[in-house]
Amino acid sequence: MFNILKRAWVPLVVVVAVALGGIAVARLRGVFGSEAIFTATGSTAEPLEPSHVKRVTYDVYGPGNTAGSVSYLDQNAQPQQASFTGLPWTFTIATTTPAVIANVVAQGSSDNIGCRITVNGVVKAEQSSAGHHAQTSCLVKAA
Repeated sequence: MFNILKRAWVPLVVVVAVALGGIAVARLRGVFGSEAIFTATGSTAEPLEPSHVKRVTYDVYGPGNTAGSVSYLDQNAQPQQASFTGLPWTFTIATTTPAVIANVVAQGSSDNIGCRITVNGVVKAEQSSAGHHAQTSCLVKAA
């Protein structure tokens, strides 16, 4: 029996230490972590109304029978691409972020093409281009 205790005392001490540590953590958590967690999803929570909505509008204009493609940045500043079979082409983003990077690049099958970026109805950038399969781009760094 003494030989068994000689070999088993270390695992026995480890098991007792783990058990006592678990009990101590459970008691301390019950004392310090007993408050309910605050959540804003209850029935009394009202949704916040956007305080300042920005409307960024991309316009591509030119002859009505122009076909081509347009690349632009969405409200998360991620590049998007679209095709058009006639002009004008328009895309509007509504966001409440304080600053928006707005960029549009367009190329069409006609000899004239233009782009415009407006923010809340105010023209912030406008460019036009002439030439074979004309290409244009507009950029607003902080709309």
